[in-house]
Amino acid sequence: METLNKVAQITLLFWIMKIIATTLGETLGDFLSMTLNLGYSTSLLITALFFALTLWIQLGAKDYVPIYFWLVIVATTTLGTEISDFLDRSLHLGYSYGSLLLLAGLVSTLALWNKRFRNLNVFPIFQRSKEVYFWIAILFSNSLGTAFGDFLSDVVNLSYLMGALVTAGIILMVLALHYFTKINHVLLFWIAFVFTRPFGATLGDFLTKPLVNGGLDLGTLPASLVALVLMAILVWMMQRQLLKNAQKAT
Repeated sequence: METLNKVAQITLLFWIMKIIATTLGETLGDFLSMTLNLGYSTSLLITALFFALTLWIQLGAKDYVPIYFWLVIVATTTLGTEISDFLDRSLHLGYSYGSLLLLAGLVSTLALWNKRFRNLNVFPIFQRSKEVYFWIAILFSNSLGTAFGDFLSDVVNLSYLMGALVTAGIILMVLALHYFTKINHVLLFWIAFVFTRPFGATLGDFLTKPLVNGGLDLGTLPASLVALVLMAILVWMMQRQLLKNAQKAT
């Protein structure tokens, strides 16, 4: 059993970084499968290996290291993009059935987590076994969020900007419920976590898709590089704050 916390504290900065990470995951996933034309199966394999590597590094750390943690978050958002696209376009399940399948996976993971640990608290996390449940739930939620975002644009036929506004409205509603009701905060966390994924995904699509499709046509590589630079700056700021807090504690 670990004695030090392994995950990020849930703050406003956490949610900002989560949204940027999901945007990066969407644009990077599309860069692999579409811009490089690697196909969904090959892209799924590449992103799965990236996820496995970053997760192995994260699980091996003795405490919370921002760059390790956020690399895994980015890996889950990128892999989530490929999982969603693979279910829809390679297995031809469609985004509706794909979303239901991923929702079942998320609910099952949370149910097993709650059965074993008698809670679903996401901060702090000390045990490695609990952290594994955490990351499986994160992967399912990011994959589900991707599928839902694509459902809004491809099935409901919302524009990318309108899809982002719809998911932003849901996130604001969850925020209001958090501050003004007694609804379980852990439940609200997972709802917000799922819906920040389609918000970031539709934002990524808005940045990269052609003008005729309602996007800005910036390209997947430039959009990915911008999101990557923003993530790097925020991770550096978070690491610096941790060092300051450690110095004050000593």
